[in-house]
Amino acid sequence: MTTNTVRTVPLSRPFRGLANYFAAIRRDVQSALERDPAARSALEIFLLYPGLHAIWIHRISHWLWMSNLKLPARWLSQLARGLTGIEIHPGATIGQGLFIDHGMGVVIGETAEVGSDVTLYHGVTLGGTSLNKGKRHPTIGDRVTIGAGAKVLGNITIGSDS
Repeated sequence: MTTNTVRTVPLSRPFRGLANYFAAIRRDVQSALERDPAARSALEIFLLYPGLHAIWIHRISHWLWMSNLKLPARWLSQLARGLTGIEIHPGATIGQGLFIDHGMGVVIGETAEVGSDVTLYHGVTLGGTSLNKGKRHPTIGDRVTIGAGAKVLGNITIGSDS
């Protein structure tokens, strides 16, 4: 049995420069074009895909969280939840190229780690099962697809290419 290592990209990284943040947005739009057969154009994706809007806001809230600005980070994440229907805790670590398709009801918990090029469908929960302060949410490897309504709970690892 092999152990898969999840390569997560610290989200404070896009804030080394605004150009890097916009490069990440371009990559996100390209990921959606590649993975959504209903996508018609980059402009449509940029304007109308709430999964991407939630991810873009998460990058900012995660940076605030990592900068020990916990309250503004939580406030921004709740604003994103109200706007998109997708709840991503600012403490969650998200890799590049995450695509949340039909994202209503997606929940990603505080200690969740999501690898690169992951696809989540509506109603997915990456949730905790413990009241302990430590790692209590799943780790998702690279290039994983999690189907609609799936509940992945606890400190477990879903290996890459699953």
